[in-house]
Order: sequence, then structure tokens, then C-alpha cells
Amino acid sequence: MKAYRAAILYFTGPAQAVYEADGLLVVGPDAQGRQVAQAVGAYTQLAPRFAEVPIEHFPGRIIAPGFVDMHIHYPQLDVIGSPADGLLPWLENYTFPHEKRFSAPDYSAQVATFFIAELLRNGVTTALTFASSHPESVNALFAEAQKHQLCLMAGKVLMDQNAPDGVRDETGQSLIDTEALIRRWHGVDRLGYAITPRFVPSCSEAQLRGAGELAAQYPEVWIQSHVAENKDEIAWVRQLYPEARSYLSVYEAFGLLRPRAVYAHCIHLDDEDRALLRSTGTAAAVSPTSNLFLASGFFDYASADRAGFMYGLASDVGGGTSFSPFHTMLAAYYVGRQGQGKEGLSLKPQQLWWQHTAGAARALGLEGVVGNLQPGCEADFVVINPQATPLLARKTAQAASLDELLFALIVLGDDRLIEKTVISQAGSAG
Repeated sequence: MKAYRAAILYFTGPAQAVYEADGLLVVGPDAQGRQVAQAVGAYTQLAPRFAEVPIEHFPGRIIAPGFVDMHIHYPQLDVIGSPADGLLPWLENYTFPHEKRFSAPDYSAQVATFFIAELLRNGVTTALTFASSHPESVNALFAEAQKHQLCLMAGKVLMDQNAPDGVRDETGQSLIDTEALIRRWHGVDRLGYAITPRFVPSCSEAQLRGAGELAAQYPEVWIQSHVAENKDEIAWVRQLYPEARSYLSVYEAFGLLRPRAVYAHCIHLDDEDRALLRSTGTAAAVSPTSNLFLASGFFDYASADRAGFMYGLASDVGGGTSFSPFHTMLAAYYVGRQGQGKEGLSLKPQQLWWQHTAGAARALGLEGVVGNLQPGCEADFVVINPQATPLLARKTAQAASLDELLFALIVLGDDRLIEKTVISQAGSAG
């Protein structure tokens, strides 16, 4: 067992944060041998109970749950910041040409090494990740994540139509490869497989049907894709499936909506779509920096909350513009203020932080496992330095409440805030 002393932030419920100005986090093995939080609370209350446990002290720092990124593309690492007029030209001109390179195992491994290091440097300890259409890219990513004992779910992209040579796969082989990858990687250490149709236009009916059959055969794996991101994309789906009620309903028809299914964006939905997300237990990955960058639109927070479906935050690198959860939370704040009608919706700091930690974990079906520091949670955490820059030091010193402190970190923060990322299962820092 080991204990960590610092200010500690964790959650007791949706957007309900607890902040111990002088706290103690005690970590030790559970019955299965996982390193989990054994106790968390005020130092003065817990220290006598754990007097024999060695303590690592981080004075002036904040220990918080590791961040959870619900949607990110590792093959788009070098596509970040590429100029384009919108989603479809961006895919055609930058993304697809670059993803061809991931057929090479050495190149996939080199990018995977940088990608995992960048996640950890930014305090992301759990991620749901797209690979490319090449099995080599999946193997490289999982191998690197396993090395660091990262909690990571990923999958080979399925795309057998409307895609160029070099990234387009073959229907039957793509499903064979997917099942082989599930059998090889799902449930190994902290890894999980995600069945990954890129989006409806890139997948034939046979491929979508096969993906749904695999999802039924392996109900414990994840499903990830995109839906209702861009109006041109939606019009394309309408041409392909003129009888479908909506873009989202196409996935439903193929058995791809269920718990542990996560759809990125979910911008241009109606109330029936939102009810469908809730009734099937399907979650949305909100990607505000990507949506702003590609001018796709604004996620409707108010309607999502009325409908009651699950959602959480995502960087969506490389359409998204930063690995930093602080940039993502700030962009979500902008979306709430600007995209919810005349008056806007002011998302509170605790709500934003919840969406990128415990709330995202719940949306992934991992509530009580990651994204929090409650007893029993796998104790991945970040050590935050609120004095990382002169302006942060000046601003946070004046914070008169938890919301003021968290909001200052969100507005002014970036990767410099993350002094240390600890993956407890690995017993080391990233």
C-alpha cells in the first residue's frame, strides 16, 4: 500500500465534487490484485488509520482523477491543425492520405509510442481510440498501451466503400480481422476492443451487418463510430438510406446501438434520436474543439439533459485541436454559451470536469472503475500544479470557492498543469 498527500479532488455523484484542501489518497491491492483507491478524505482523519503506510507528499498540488477521453484518432496525430473547409474535404485531403501509412508496422509503432506518451503527458489515463483500417495499427497501439498499463479501448476501422485505395478494406476480411483482434486483445490487462465502423458512408450494408453480428456475439466489447456531425455527411447518408428515419436509426437497424456503444458528435439530432440513445444505453462523445474547428455545429447540451442519455467529453484529435483536457473543457464551455439559444447555457466547472472524468467513465460503462478516486476505483490520477504559470499562480491564489479554482484551471490551463500522471496498475508515472 501507498498513500499520497495533497489537495484532493474527486466526485460523489454527477457534477458533485469533493475537495479536500489537505487530503490523503490511500492506494493498495484489491482481492483481484488491482491497485485501487482504498480510502480518500481529509489527511487529519485518515493518517492515524494508515500510520504504517508510506506517504508521498505533494505540497501545493492537487491530486485529481486521470482524465477520460471518449473519442480520439491515433492515426490522425500528424493531421492535427490541417486547414480545410469542412469535415469531408478534411478527410479526403488530409486524413485518408495519411492513414495509408499505417499499413507499415514500424510506422504504426513509432506513432503509437508518441501518441501514448502525449496522452499521459496531458493527464489522460483512459481513452476510447480509433486505429486505422490496418490490423497492424491496432496491434501497435495495444502493445504500447499495454507497456504503460493504460486503460485503453481501440479498434480497426471498418471502411469497405467510398474510400481510396490504401485505406479501403475488403468486407469479409475486415470482419475476420476484427474478430481475430477481439480474441487477441480484448480483456488483456486493461485493454478493451471496440468494433469500429468509421461512419455509415464508408461501410457497405454487408459490413455494417457483420459488425452488428460481432457486437451481438461479443456483448462485452465496445462499439464506436460517428453520427450526425456534419450536414453534408447527413445528406450523404440520406442518399444511401432514403427509407431510414434518421442517420442514427441506420446504426440501430444493424444492431449497433447498445450499452458500451459510443457515437462521436451527435450534433444534428432530433428528440426521437435522443430518446433512442437513452433507450438503448448508447452514449455520445462530445468533441467541442473538433466541432468548432471544422464548423460542424454545436452539441445541444440542454436537449441532451432533457432526454437523459449519457455523454462525456472527447478531444477528437486530429479534427480536435488539442490533447489537453483543459482545452476541451473550455471549448465545451464556449459551446454551451454560444450554442444553446439566445441566452446560452453556462456549464459549471464541476459539470465540465465531471464530463471528462467520472461522467465519461459512466458513459463508457466503466463507472466505479476509472475516472474517479472513490474507494474501489483503479487509482489512476494526475498531480496538478495550480502555480504552473505566473498567471495561474496569481489567479488561483485569489480563488474564493471550488468553482472559481476549477474554472481558473480550465480557462488558463494546458499540459503545463500536469506535473505528473500516475498509472497505479503500472506502479509508475507517465
